Amino acid sequence: MKLVDVIYKLISFKTITGNRKEIDKCLAYIKKILKPSGAIVEICENEGASPVIFARNAKTEHFDVLVLGHLDVVPADDEMFEPKEKSGKLYGRGTLDMKSFAAVAICSMENVMKEKLNLKFGFILSTDEEEGSKSLEAFLKKHKKLKADVVLDNDVGGDITKIVARCKNPVYVELKAQGLGAHGSTPWEGLDANEKLFETWQNIRKIYPSFSKDKKKPKNTWIDTVHFATINGGKVSNIISDEATALLDFRLTEKSSVEDLKKKLKKCMAKSVSFEVKFQSIPVITDEKNPVMLSYKKLAEKVLKKKIEFEYMGGATDSRSLYERGSTVIMHSGTGEGMHAKGEYVVLKSVEQIADIQMRFLRELAVQK
Repeated sequence: MKLVDVIYKLISFKTITGNRKEIDKCLAYIKKILKPSGAIVEICENEGASPVIFARNAKTEHFDVLVLGHLDVVPADDEMFEPKEKSGKLYGRGTLDMKSFAAVAICSMENVMKEKLNLKFGFILSTDEEEGSKSLEAFLKKHKKLKADVVLDNDVGGDITKIVARCKNPVYVELKAQGLGAHGSTPWEGLDANEKLFETWQNIRKIYPSFSKDKKKPKNTWIDTVHFATINGGKVSNIISDEATALLDFRLTEKSSVEDLKKKLKKCMAKSVSFEVKFQSIPVITDEKNPVMLSYKKLAEKVLKKKIEFEYMGGATDSRSLYERGSTVIMHSGTGEGMHAKGEYVVLKSVEQIADIQMRFLRELAVQK
């Protein structure tokens, strides 16, 4: 199979998260094109979650290398599901995030089977990553013993000359303020939940400063941050709000724990305001001197014929699920822009280079075994 042909076909499926009909068609296509290779391909159904496609070259739950990614995309106009190439750039929904790199994993599987490489290789592609990855979570619950020595994560699109060595820990916290309703003309008879919420927010900002495009960017961005994700309070204009809620999105570095965050938040709560951690994860940190990481980096530099730098990313990654199980995670993707935007594109050459790097890496590991 040709990499570019697979990319074009994957993009043509309107696999917007939740569009089960198109997702099923996409999964069936992948299973069909891999059938001649002899790879073991399963479409795994999970109750209450979207399906996952799991491909491997041997019946095992312990892999030398596992590629992790997703096939779902955010909503887009119909025309974005008809990929167009211009000046070496491929435009369309999912070109960068991340169907081009799902295609790389599929082609790597075919090559591993064809070359009969002496290593246990597989890929897992989820179908609801854009809305929380419940499908991957459900899959891993069923496969409690599944692990991989190395996880290749290509879902960090943007610049092929960068390898992401660290990702922050996303922590979502809900604030809830209880007030006392009263007529808007007599605020002294009520307790404004909105005001209590804002008072709490001001206290939080004393610890975690605000940042925006119209302010000076900090020299060091590897710091804890928080933004007001949602705010809800009040029903009509002339009634004092008796309840208000807000969802806060914290991004913590490896130097901060959720327990420390809770201690700080307790001191910030205004009277009648409480908080609850709704979601927490872990940061993903790969030692930049890890021999496997350095080996991959050396191969990538050889293919690109230029130096590669390590960078840190504020966003989260699905590979944290396997990082918790002891995997060395290598986060590296192709070059492009417009992720989730109308002008999303990927530089085709960079996708071909990722495919080349990936296969060289797999061959090298197979020889070392």
